[in-house]
Amino acid sequence: MPTLYQAPTKPTKKPTKADVSARMSPLTAFAVNPYGVRFETQEADEQVILFLRQHLIVNVPWIALTILFLLAPSILFPLILKSLPAPLPLGYVLVGTLSWYLVTVGFALFNFLHWFFNIYIVTNERVIDIDFQYLLFKRFSQAELERIQDISYTAGGIFATVFHYGNVYIQTAGEVPNLEFLAVPRPDKVVEKIRSLMENLPGAI
Repeated sequence: MPTLYQAPTKPTKKPTKADVSARMSPLTAFAVNPYGVRFETQEADEQVILFLRQHLIVNVPWIALTILFLLAPSILFPLILKSLPAPLPLGYVLVGTLSWYLVTVGFALFNFLHWFFNIYIVTNERVIDIDFQYLLFKRFSQAELERIQDISYTAGGIFATVFHYGNVYIQTAGEVPNLEFLAVPRPDKVVEKIRSLMENLPGAI
């Protein structure tokens, strides 16, 4: 599994109360100035300002589907077996059931890893989009803050309004790819923080 971010093993100083309050849980989807977070291309003087994942609520559909798949054999398999003209050997039934559960676990694991390792990072120098695509493959996109031309967000629908999440769109200059932070919590705060960092850049008007 590729390392996307990691905490330093030997902190250089004792964490303050503010550091402790900024510690993240394994399922954190929104963190400002998170303590101990590092990523593999981080510069020595680069600071992580925002750490983002998609909102936890986006996991509900695949979790519900996984639960349905786990319950299906106890309900559907007996009906299917009864409808067959001849009974199947017990070994076939056992292999079929185990295969069903194996595929279900694989489906759940893939969706969890896709959510867990798709992360968005904002530092004092750049914005970063790390996309988990396959088990051993990720796509790393970034844009320097001074290259950002426009930043906006959208939040539509009942769930997005109730749970306060949306999409952040970052338009950049030149050949740098535009970035999208999809379904992140508090998109207005994300836009506000990035704009604040852009205004504080050396030479910014």
